[in-house]
Amino acid sequence: MSNLKDLKVRINSVKSTQKITSAMKMVAAAKLRRAQESAEAARPFASRMERMVAAVGDSIAGIDGAPKMLAGTGKEDTHLIVACTADRGLCGGFNSSIAREVRKMVINLKAEGKTVKILCIGRKGRDNLKRDYESNIIDTIEGIGKSSVEYTEATDVADRITAMFDEDDFDICTIVFNRFQSAMTQIPTAQQLIPLAAPEAEEEKNGETAPKATDEGPFPIFIF
Repeated sequence: MSNLKDLKVRINSVKSTQKITSAMKMVAAAKLRRAQESAEAARPFASRMERMVAAVGDSIAGIDGAPKMLAGTGKEDTHLIVACTADRGLCGGFNSSIAREVRKMVINLKAEGKTVKILCIGRKGRDNLKRDYESNIIDTIEGIGKSSVEYTEATDVADRITAMFDEDDFDICTIVFNRFQSAMTQIPTAQQLIPLAAPEAEEEKNGETAPKATDEGPFPIFIF
């Protein structure tokens, strides 16, 4: 049986551990708050830019010489799915929810006779999907956003995808990610990147109001 001295040592040890974990919790909360504020500040700009570019793509669809990135290849045979997960676990359903969404997409696309390729951003995406779809995974990119997501990292991924598109490796590219709602809630979201979906399609998909167009100039002017 432990004597009084041993009990005091254990109590002091537990108290020290509580102080350390409390400090770690405060640091983690501050980091999360900064990351959340940065993401929320960039969201309105990203949303409006996405709608404008998609609207331009929709307005030039079918025009000779239109950029293939906006207008598409005219085919829907091969789909590239970009699955954005983390390199590590212990984050609840963050990774598994994306893997579930990707599985659902692959099943539906294969049922339609489409060819499916998967590019995994993050080790956990590959680990979750390789058992069922190892032959569909073309590559895994790890180490993105270890401290924060840098512009150069995003550019490297974008360059990889556009190079594949230029080489006719796929017709449609869709990115699957968790849309942040709160620290406890992220919504698995599949968003078409190439060609960019028309505003009407995004409105129907997300339940949002599409921008209105006027007839001034060579392309519509979109008012938000």
